[in-house]
Amino acid sequence: MDKNDYIFTQEEIAEIQKYVAKYPDRKSAVMPALWIAQEKFGWLSLEAIKLVATTIDIPYAHVYGVASFYTMYFKKPVPKHLIEVCTCFSCHEVGGPEMLSYVKEKIGADESGFGKNGKIWARAAECLGACDTAPMCQVSNKHYRHHLTKEKVDTLIAQLENDEKLSYEKIPLNDQSILD
Repeated sequence: MDKNDYIFTQEEIAEIQKYVAKYPDRKSAVMPALWIAQEKFGWLSLEAIKLVATTIDIPYAHVYGVASFYTMYFKKPVPKHLIEVCTCFSCHEVGGPEMLSYVKEKIGADESGFGKNGKIWARAAECLGACDTAPMCQVSNKHYRHHLTKEKVDTLIAQLENDEKLSYEKIPLNDQSILD
């Protein structure tokens, strides 16, 4: 992309301005504005980060600091779909690392986790907050998949390779009142 290609539509600017108005400090709008930019451009180049800073009217250094701190913001071009398999303690104990290895094997991942067809990448994630449904993964920063099995991973990868819209996955809640 040419540096002049980095512009927001009027609708995107209006959405960002809603976040600016929502918070007492306009710097608080940086995270949702970065999400909007990442959704639009696929990743956050320096030009996209500058666009966010200009749009919110805050220092570039602040926006760059936020974007570079969080792993959910992509600072280089990446494949369209991301499968992040939790490998934190609970998921680790019930097969998280094995599921991550399986995902990488299925997509033919290189050392960066990028699949051979260029559509999917995979990486480990720290706690995604679903310990009771481990092992689990997050897909493209949006969808969770719980109680992972090889069969569920196969289905997920097929859906992503076909660019199918993922549905919400219901999970049963455990009745905590019966636990001592």
